[in-house]
Amino acid sequence: MDGRVRGGLLQAVAPPLRSAVRRLGLVVPTLGALLVLAFALVHLAPGDPIVALAGEHGDPGHYAAMRAKFGLDRPLPERFAVYVGRVLRADLGTSFVHGRPVAAVIAERLPATLLLMLTALAVSTALGVALGTLAARRVARPEDFALRAASLLGSATPVFWLGQLALILLAVGTGLFPVQGMSDARRPAVGVAHLLDVLHHLALPALVLAAGELALTARLVRTGLLQALGADYVRTARAKGLPEGRVVAHALRNALLPVLTVIGARVGALCSGAVLVEAVFAWPGVGRLMLSALLARDHPVVLGIFLLVSLGVLLANLLTDLAYGWLDPRIGRD
Repeated sequence: MDGRVRGGLLQAVAPPLRSAVRRLGLVVPTLGALLVLAFALVHLAPGDPIVALAGEHGDPGHYAAMRAKFGLDRPLPERFAVYVGRVLRADLGTSFVHGRPVAAVIAERLPATLLLMLTALAVSTALGVALGTLAARRVARPEDFALRAASLLGSATPVFWLGQLALILLAVGTGLFPVQGMSDARRPAVGVAHLLDVLHHLALPALVLAAGELALTARLVRTGLLQALGADYVRTARAKGLPEGRVVAHALRNALLPVLTVIGARVGALCSGAVLVEAVFAWPGVGRLMLSALLARDHPVVLGIFLLVSLGVLLANLLTDLAYGWLDPRIGRD
């Protein structure tokens, strides 16, 4: 390869790589600060995990033995140091309730939550971009007004209330969707039949979880695309006789930058929404595990889920920054 070509490639690739490494370096201290905050909040919150586990009328000697077993009789700074040492060895501890490694308990529930969240994210992004583009091309027409009204309603509706409403009207009322669970326990299926059964159970929870994100994405795409279509380069492209479809596709690339911001920044909100949706539809994911762990004061499970979600949000924001650099190379050169 010619030296000048190789040098040009290095100059093009180096700035995004430096930016990615710099942002990746911020993940560790941020995660550490979040871990300190979460550990303090969980262990200083009202409620005794031993009483929640053994009952309110147990023997004091039994309580003391259980506290010693789980290390709860040690000072809080010492417990934190022990926990950090375990985390650095990829050990999230042992669940008080399940008596098993926290990582194993979470791993059993994680696929169900990832399936729910990724499906909701894909649906909200694809439909949001499509509907936002339609509204921008039909501005001030009935389709535009209908989309704006639906977006406002979707953004203002709490996901928990929307889930209850969908459950009553579409699952219980019409019988078109299953009421709860991830599969039909009465008629176990295998192969393709099992896949279709899971998709049937997934449809309603994923649509409920996607509703708020869909409304926000559609509004952002509409606003961004309207601004892009009024830019000078779009007018120049139209003056040159470029087909309208290609003009819109080119403008849409610039309009997607705010959508990426939403996807990266709303991963945390999507996680919290997944907790509520899983509770409403009895979806066997990490969200329901989190709720049961909070009620049982199962500190290792709560901290393990918090650590996992925090890491996921930080990585999502990192990927968002990298995608920014791909869509607009000027951003990757900061």
